[in-house]
Amino acid sequence: MTTLAQEVSKLTNRYQTTVPAGVRKQLKLGKGDQIRYCTEPSGRVYIEPVRSDEDDPALGAFLDFVEADIKAHPDRIRAFDGALHGRLAALVGDVEVDLDAPLSPEDE
Repeated sequence: MTTLAQEVSKLTNRYQTTVPAGVRKQLKLGKGDQIRYCTEPSGRVYIEPVRSDEDDPALGAFLDFVEADIKAHPDRIRAFDGALHGRLAALVGDVEVDLDAPLSPEDE
């Protein structure tokens, strides 16, 4: 009989958690890796690594579109100029994000 490994982690106020070391080791996860959550109607949840050979179809389609547009209109490519940078900086200027702050009720 196979014994299931069990690990426990805690959710933060932002619903974030750390994947326990034993799970990271068993799934061969590294920093920046993605995991997929698979849920059953019973409430049981499985997690599995998302390997880089699994392409994101939406991202792939978008990158194909960008590639085709660049090839069709190379004259539209321009350097990122200082004026645009200044405009973007003015839009976000003093915006601060606290990733440890609790989510607002409408974000939950």
